Amino acid sequence: MQATEETTRPRGRPRNVPRDQALDAAVRLFWASGYDAASIDQLCRETGMPRASLYQDYGGKQGLFLAAIAHYVDTRLRPIGQALGPAGSLEDDLARFFKAVVALATSDSQTPGCLISCVLAEVAGANDTFRQELDRRFTALENRIHERLSHGADTPDNARALAGMLAAVARGMMLRARAGATAADLESIADVTLVTVFGERPSPLGVRECSGPVTS
Repeated sequence: MQATEETTRPRGRPRNVPRDQALDAAVRLFWASGYDAASIDQLCRETGMPRASLYQDYGGKQGLFLAAIAHYVDTRLRPIGQALGPAGSLEDDLARFFKAVVALATSDSQTPGCLISCVLAEVAGANDTFRQELDRRFTALENRIHERLSHGADTPDNARALAGMLAAVARGMMLRARAGATAADLESIADVTLVTVFGERPSPLGVRECSGPVTS
């Protein structure tokens, strides 16, 4: 029998659905709905992948979720890490960092909060793989903040603990956004955090740019 295009085409993801596009769709569905509520049928429909392709390429829903997290880090979280610079004073870079956190948490009403801080954290307790992934992602953010705190001559004595605190505040802001907090609400939290760290009053324009020594 003469082979046709249909019989010779390899099984897997349709050629008109690029991998990044499929992963971006998976990110949005997991982010908006949560891990448990995102069904295989929904994932196949939103990503454009047949069920066989999803299992062939990712091993199932868990594998796709982990791939979606990696894609989320590369695309959505990158600006947050970049905001830390160093591009200016420590105060300025931390202010830019919190502005980026607020933007990610609130820019899309369909995907409030953070895929890691909200969705991954929710399912990590009962799943060793997810718990290890959560620890890895949390540690990466804390290390990035610590890297910025340790840059230059104004490194605070408590840089490691301070990095953990700032990361925890950022994650808490994501959770508040998930619960319905507005950008203004989160900016107020960021302002108070920076006042606590730097001992200065914020400007009336939201997350402020400030200057001055870091309290240790």
